[in-house]
Amino acid sequence: MHSSVTAVDYDGIDPHVYDRRWKTLAVLCSSLMIVIVGNTVLNVALPRLQQATERGGIGASNSEIQWIVDAYGLVFAGLLFTAAALGDRFGRKGALQAGLVIFGLGSLLGAIGDSSATLIAARAIMGVGAAFVMPSTLSILTNVFPARERAKAIAIWAGISGGGAAIGPITSGLLLEHFWWGSVFLINLPIIVGALIAGWFLVPRSKDATESPLDPIGALLSILGLGALVYAIIEGPHHGWVSIESLLWFGGAAVLLVAFCWWEVRNPHPMLDLQLFRSSRFSVASGGITLTFFAMFGSFFVVTQYFQGVLGYSPLGAAVRLLPMSFVMMTVAPMTPKLVARLGANVVGAVGMLSVAVGLGGSALFDVDTSYAQVLVTIIFLAAGMALTMTPMTTQLMASVPRDRAGMGSATNDTTRELGGALGVAVLGSLVAGRYSEGIASAVRSIDNADVRGAASAGLGGARSMFDEGLLPREVLDAARRAFVDGFSLAMVVAASVVVIAAVTVFKLLPSDRNASEVTGEGGPGAGQFDEEPVAVAGD
Repeated sequence: MHSSVTAVDYDGIDPHVYDRRWKTLAVLCSSLMIVIVGNTVLNVALPRLQQATERGGIGASNSEIQWIVDAYGLVFAGLLFTAAALGDRFGRKGALQAGLVIFGLGSLLGAIGDSSATLIAARAIMGVGAAFVMPSTLSILTNVFPARERAKAIAIWAGISGGGAAIGPITSGLLLEHFWWGSVFLINLPIIVGALIAGWFLVPRSKDATESPLDPIGALLSILGLGALVYAIIEGPHHGWVSIESLLWFGGAAVLLVAFCWWEVRNPHPMLDLQLFRSSRFSVASGGITLTFFAMFGSFFVVTQYFQGVLGYSPLGAAVRLLPMSFVMMTVAPMTPKLVARLGANVVGAVGMLSVAVGLGGSALFDVDTSYAQVLVTIIFLAAGMALTMTPMTTQLMASVPRDRAGMGSATNDTTRELGGALGVAVLGSLVAGRYSEGIASAVRSIDNADVRGAASAGLGGARSMFDEGLLPREVLDAARRAFVDGFSLAMVVAASVVVIAAVTVFKLLPSDRNASEVTGEGGPGAGQFDEEPVAVAGD
């Protein structure tokens, strides 16, 4: 019974939905975990994929490895606004469950695949599923929790997001110790089944109460524009950032995205309300998320290779050493709403970014024989900084969007993450690859076997594989390790510089919102309606 609770206390939410909101959050976080794990689960397996077929890999080249990683993000980013709009219009619960099923099918294909092409296709299918799952989790959260509890719920959501980034590698590392590389995709299946069953009972139906018309032209332009932009970023290191191919792709993406903005401004029912970017809260939070994930995804991409290729850890050993990141993020993230209420979103966000910058700067000091104690210190700074940054940035962004259009805000949050992540992998990965190629060139000249020379020149994973087979001298492997570390240090310095710039921007331009009513505010005029009519309860 709710004898002392009024309809106002529910913030327009059905009392029955309100009663099970924390159980609903558990389902949403489990669903989110699948997306995050799907984005990180392959990091530990990358060196295994580069090994020859007879050694248990698929003989993937550096280019194929990057596409196996980026096919997921390319499709995910391209479809986010469209998937979120469909969820807002037809039902977020249906979008969430459909996404889980699609993600599961992609995972099955990845588990049984035996070639780079099949694996790239599987990752693309998983990207389609993730595009429906991730924005649905945040938009349902926004419509399940009242304003006074929303920041706390988002903090837990963000903590799980960060924790999943470490849980994926540790689980895949355990599987790689005992099974074939495709087993890493099977991690998702029991979680998906559990989330589908629990979600059927615990996740309420919700959608845009205004039933705004769909925007097919905006959807097409966003898919093509974001897809072209992410493709240009991914291929930039291979074609050359100022090559004709890159300029054409970046130019095409710019034309399509400008056309998208032109259409959205004139459309009475836009997929993305560009007026939101006039709000410093919305625009600065979006930019802050982009730059933070630039550093986060880019550093993850090269750190896992550093652990295995330079320090010689096994896949499981590398994953175990990343596990403290998960604990730190899940511990710090729930504390951020109180810190924001006391110090301000701009201060907490800026301090978090500076902590990330310190961690990246410390990583730039890594050498070929760095102790794990030194690595652990940088991991703590990185993880604490990311937890402090993600929660206030996400909360501020969602506070700028009407609850009826929560999918639009969630899609913006997720798109900025994916664009930043793809750019981080491409830019930092290309810095490492470029410095590696320069450093290894003289060392491999004396190798007569063209295949061995090519494998060592292609990447550190290939060099270590050739060494393990007895085909590469120790001095060449040492030169490869040194070349990788030189590129790694350069990449970390660049990432740290980007994050420092972002920290200064956030501190100066993000609204402080120190009082709790602003931090956890309504986020706009929409009340966010559920399919069931809210019940006003004044007494027994």
